[in-house]
Amino acid sequence: MSTPGRRVGRPRAEQRPDIGLSPREELLAAAAELFTTRGYGATTTRALAERAGMRQASMYHYVGGKEDLLCELLESTVTPSLAFARALLAREGVPAAERLWQLCRSDVTLLCGGPHNLGALYVLPEVQGEQFAGFHRVRADLKDMYAQLIAATEPGAALEKGDLALRTDLVFGLIEGVILIHRSDPDRPAAAFAEATADAALRIAGCVR
Repeated sequence: MSTPGRRVGRPRAEQRPDIGLSPREELLAAAAELFTTRGYGATTTRALAERAGMRQASMYHYVGGKEDLLCELLESTVTPSLAFARALLAREGVPAAERLWQLCRSDVTLLCGGPHNLGALYVLPEVQGEQFAGFHRVRADLKDMYAQLIAATEPGAALEKGDLALRTDLVFGLIEGVILIHRSDPDRPAAAFAEATADAALRIAGCVR
């Protein structure tokens, strides 16, 4: 029988201060740090468990392994933007170009605003595997939101289907491309970077801001 108020779970390898995170959240934080600093392939499950303050065997009580952690981290870089994009699409009273700019700025802020450059994980060869199909579905949904917003702008409404697809690819590629700039210049202020990128995205879409 557990003691009231105590967290139930597997025993930890060491006593750590309670920072308000669940064991799974601590594993995700450890994975975010180690995957982006040591590399995914070079990070062992033992290293992840030790960084999270638990035994390696205990880790599997909370996650299936490294792939589960990587998949969840990847989806965390997309799902907030997808939810925001859906909300923006519903705001029909706001000009589409303004909504597109807001989405671009928010997306770049998400990609560059955290303590670790999780977007850099996109280029891992492992991410092409079937086990990451969920991430690719969410990413494709977000890209479709971009396409709908571009099509709703005045310049976008005049585009042929192939031209719209090209503009969408270019805008979406610009947004995701910030991960490389962020990796080479991590101290660049995310807010200023996000606004400059959003301005550039509107020019690519054919809108003047």
